[in-house]
Amino acid sequence: MDIITGNRSFDLEEFLTKPFFAHLSTASSEGPRDSPVWFLWENKFLWIIGTPGDTFPIRIEKTPNCAIGVVDFDPSIGKVLHAGFRGKATAEPFNLDLAKRLLSKYLGSNDKDWDPRFRNQDPKSVLIRFVPETVVVRDQSYKLNR
Repeated sequence: MDIITGNRSFDLEEFLTKPFFAHLSTASSEGPRDSPVWFLWENKFLWIIGTPGDTFPIRIEKTPNCAIGVVDFDPSIGKVLHAGFRGKATAEPFNLDLAKRLLSKYLGSNDKDWDPRFRNQDPKSVLIRFVPETVVVRDQSYKLNR
């Protein structure tokens, strides 16, 4: 993975442990599509759960090239941290242990507290394994004039 940083950057590994939404951009015959997703950064891959109602796994099977953007934005302090990934993704068989690690990042470690739709994973789900080729890591924060 080629990491591209500018004059202002940040710790990518730490950033990816936070429960941010990512935007998965895929290609379709009707043009590009964007899907907000939760993710897990593990073993240099981004993992995403694809459920039977999701269409992005089908698009990825047809065209594995895609992009993922993750942003930490806090306008009250002018914070803008952005990681933009480009690479290839594949739909992999569902792994309940990996899915639980991903969901724990967002919902906490006690799955008894989770909404039932997250506790009861559909075995027909898949895991999207995104392999980054490049990532742009930029701190685009700004000063507030107050």
